[in-house]
Amino acid sequence: MMRSVSGLRGIVGAELTADVVRRYAAAFGAFLRGTGGRVAGLARDSRQSGPAFAAAAAEALAGAGLDVVDFGMVSTPTAQLAALKLGLAGGIVVTASHNPIAWNALKFIGPGGRFLTRGESREFYALVDRDAATAAPRAGRISQDRGAAQRHLDLILGLPWLDVAAVRARRLTVALDCVRGAGATIMPSLLERMGCEVAPINLEPDGRFPREPEPVPEHLGELVEAVRASGADVGFAVDPDVDRLAIVSDAGEPIGEDYTLAFAVRAVLARRPGPVVTNLSTSLVVDDAAAAYGQAVDRAPVGEANVVERMTEREAVVGGEGNGGVILPEVHLGRDAPVAAALTLALLAGGQAISAIVNSAPRYVIVKAKLARPGGGLEPWYEALKAQLPGATADVQDGLRLAFADRWIHCRPSGTEPVVRIIAEAPTRALALDLVERGRTALQEVAE
Repeated sequence: MMRSVSGLRGIVGAELTADVVRRYAAAFGAFLRGTGGRVAGLARDSRQSGPAFAAAAAEALAGAGLDVVDFGMVSTPTAQLAALKLGLAGGIVVTASHNPIAWNALKFIGPGGRFLTRGESREFYALVDRDAATAAPRAGRISQDRGAAQRHLDLILGLPWLDVAAVRARRLTVALDCVRGAGATIMPSLLERMGCEVAPINLEPDGRFPREPEPVPEHLGELVEAVRASGADVGFAVDPDVDRLAIVSDAGEPIGEDYTLAFAVRAVLARRPGPVVTNLSTSLVVDDAAAAYGQAVDRAPVGEANVVERMTEREAVVGGEGNGGVILPEVHLGRDAPVAAALTLALLAGGQAISAIVNSAPRYVIVKAKLARPGGGLEPWYEALKAQLPGATADVQDGLRLAFADRWIHCRPSGTEPVVRIIAEAPTRALALDLVERGRTALQEVAE
């Protein structure tokens, strides 16, 4: 099993069981009680182990003395928003997000509908490790709320500066791939309410993922075909818990997840100037989008909780991560694919096609690699790489990021897998590959 600021993840049966879920949920209930909390939320995606794990979590939270509001199968951002608007102490979402079908996980929502900070995570996990959960004087009550998705859409479409009428006037065609996840509970309705014609695939929310659940270009072949067959203006793909959005252009080309945030930045800054925050592994296309409106980009460590914390500090008007996760504080402080889709459609309402918007800006190539994590610390690797790239600006908030004006490399341990990640970006694939190879070589040198 893996646990981090992103939550608890494991392979169902082999690592993550109902008993494990009860243990962590009971400790989380004690954690929330310690903050004065009385009511917790609960939600899940469509994974087939979800109902049993959600029932176990509800039982444990109630046993810890909390009343539980069960939102059922909804998107993770829907659950976060509901926790915020209902004033809940926090909540649990049973979802492994983009992880493979054999996995499931628990995501822990804290006060204000946001995920736990690093400090809060440490405090909570310490309770788990001490088996500090104690029986409450009374068991909490479990109730159901099946209106959260509708309220989520009402808030997005009610943003005063979002010109929904202009989107409706375009009568856009959108191909939609929900990977048989929780996206089916909200994405079709969003598009229909914005006046779009929907060409749907994989809407059945049964957890039988027909492709790898992470919405990266190599997994979007079926959506590409749907865009081309329907003549769609754009294709949208989400992951199983709907916090990430990937885009296929009108030309039937997956454009890369970083453009999701870049489009959102353009759509927001055109109407509301202010700071922009993303993480250290996000493309320079976001910097270019912000620069077009006179804004610089502040970079935080990878991970939604880290980006949210920085956004709060900077009072950012928009932010997110280059994996297709967009955060709009006016809605809530969490990655939100419905928000990202609405902002992309608002950008298209201006009349330009997706392909034209992409082609009008500087282009970069990102190359990513995953390597087995070696034993011991990673500092020797970082120092070896610095020696290979003199003159670069170093950022050590999260692993090591070495940056030049138009290229960068970021090396860090994964928080969700037992690997190290190398991500590099440059104006050409050859230059990006060279950076990745330097990272790989430096790791091999210190591992020998």
